[in-house]
Amino acid sequence: MLDFVVYLLYRAGSAIAAALPLRLLFATGQILGSCAWLVSGKYRRLAERNVGIAFGDEKSPRELRRLVHRHFRRLGANLLCSVKLTQMSPKQILQRVTVENIESMDSRFRAGIPVVLVLSHLGIWELFAQLMPKFVGYVRNASVYQRLGNRFIDAHVRRTRSQTGLELFDRKDGFQPVIDLLRSGGGVGVLSDQHAGDHGIWTPFFGRLASTSPLAGLLAKRTRAAVIAAAVYTTGPARWRMVFTERFDQPGASIADLTSKINKVIEQQIRVAPDDWFWVHNRWKTPQPNFLLARYKRGVYLPPGVSAHELKPFRILVRSSNWLGDAVMSVPALRAIKDGRPDAQVTIATPSNIAPIWKLVPGVDAIIPLPNGSLLSAVGLLRRRSHFDAVILFPNSLRVALESWLSGIPRTVGYHGHWRRWLLNQTVPEPRTSVPPEHHSLRFVRIARECGAETSAVQHRTSNIQITVADQSLKIGLCPGAEYGPAKRWLPERFAELATKISGQTSAQWILFGTKNDATIGDQIAAAIGDHCVNRIGQTTLDELINELRECRLLLTNDTGTMHLAALLGVPVVAIFGSTEPRLTGPLGNGHVVLRHHVECSPCFLRKCPIDFRCMKEVSTQEVVDALLSILAKQV
Repeated sequence: MLDFVVYLLYRAGSAIAAALPLRLLFATGQILGSCAWLVSGKYRRLAERNVGIAFGDEKSPRELRRLVHRHFRRLGANLLCSVKLTQMSPKQILQRVTVENIESMDSRFRAGIPVVLVLSHLGIWELFAQLMPKFVGYVRNASVYQRLGNRFIDAHVRRTRSQTGLELFDRKDGFQPVIDLLRSGGGVGVLSDQHAGDHGIWTPFFGRLASTSPLAGLLAKRTRAAVIAAAVYTTGPARWRMVFTERFDQPGASIADLTSKINKVIEQQIRVAPDDWFWVHNRWKTPQPNFLLARYKRGVYLPPGVSAHELKPFRILVRSSNWLGDAVMSVPALRAIKDGRPDAQVTIATPSNIAPIWKLVPGVDAIIPLPNGSLLSAVGLLRRRSHFDAVILFPNSLRVALESWLSGIPRTVGYHGHWRRWLLNQTVPEPRTSVPPEHHSLRFVRIARECGAETSAVQHRTSNIQITVADQSLKIGLCPGAEYGPAKRWLPERFAELATKISGQTSAQWILFGTKNDATIGDQIAAAIGDHCVNRIGQTTLDELINELRECRLLLTNDTGTMHLAALLGVPVVAIFGSTEPRLTGPLGNGHVVLRHHVECSPCFLRKCPIDFRCMKEVSTQEVVDALLSILAKQV
């Protein structure tokens, strides 16, 4: 019933418009367009975003705003005039429209060559349905048509168009009838400037990847039709100019290459009269869920001479985990995100205390160190940076979801986390409990996969760095603490005993690492080792820790963030686990040794052992010595 009421209003409005002079309709449409510009914030912002993508490098913000305002006025005028024009005869229309280079198409038809006519939403594009049968009515003319939502209006539009002799083919009915028409020597018009969704080819449009329908190229390849483009420009009040290009398809060109060329031709047409194009269409829409493009059927196509570095970037903000170890374990996911599309520009927002580790990851284009404490300070910092297209949240906290939501980033992706589902517009499904348990790094990889990254071949390694030791001294790192609590710490006296044994068999120099909370343990171990030890516990920044770890042949550690950092740097690790589970949080990569005795109460994941600390006591000094010596033997 509602559809029929809307249809009656549509017919009534059409009748009123048909009774008014064109120049009056044009002026009225301009006024209505200005009103729409004032009241329709959603579409105004969309148009401003689109013209910013297209001309942001060429025009000032003021010029872009003026362009959007002119566009609304022009769109209002042309939409209102189109209602009357579609009810006029071709002869009457041509009193208002000049036509240029129709010979380009006419000559192909007379030579028996079919034509695919590439159309775009410039000016009054409905004029082609009214005029094409008049220009080349000696061959069959058709248009590929997408059915309107209102079935009554749809039926009326079909009747109006078919009265001129134009044949209409619904996309949902398949394309074989269209192919048959072309093979008979006819012509087909295809609107080719709309977002094509999951079925398009991702190829540049104004320098930014856009999903583009391959239909025009596919039809041309299947039927050997000539590809010609046409556009309608507004030249004055109620005056228009229709221009046809020369044939621009090349022999042997692929469908992807032809589709890319069509985008370039339409871009050139828009530059002639940017006010005329339909900027309120979301041409560069961010698809959901797969805004990373690695798994799309038709994929990405860059034309010859265009490199990924020349594309306008798709800006992705990745909110890093707050803990050093978790941040390192998210590196494989970060790499998959970076590889997910050639135009990806990845910025990491991270607590300032762990920001240095992201300098080690080649896939990171920029780093935003976040201040401690104030949520509003973090939001202000994010809002001052580049406008991001999407944000991916690695942590589960409500706080980080608020950061992105208040920053106004249009797409926010993450696990539903703690009471924050309403702040996300793309939620990653929680995994089912797995047996055996999966590594924590896979939790981050799952986020990347949900965004469209290809993760089937992801190797859960972190190191990019081939360790070379400049001097020949044997430096071994030792990290005897653990931030989480004493249940993760092997016995200090065994660390000391082990170091003494190794020093008795080698010329090893021990470098102790840790936080100020580990100072007491460090002093105890350093005193036992003596001259073979340098105690750096509580004395290094993260940058200094990175530089000093690079000089170590290996690291002996508990389950710590320093363990993961060493793995990232390519330093072999001997890691001692007790209360935690190495299958969940063990060091990533090859060449490491994990020592763990699975007693009946492990893993308990407690901060303090409530009984006899049997999991750590089971790990003997000798087996750790053997593990260290086995790694050192491979380095000789």
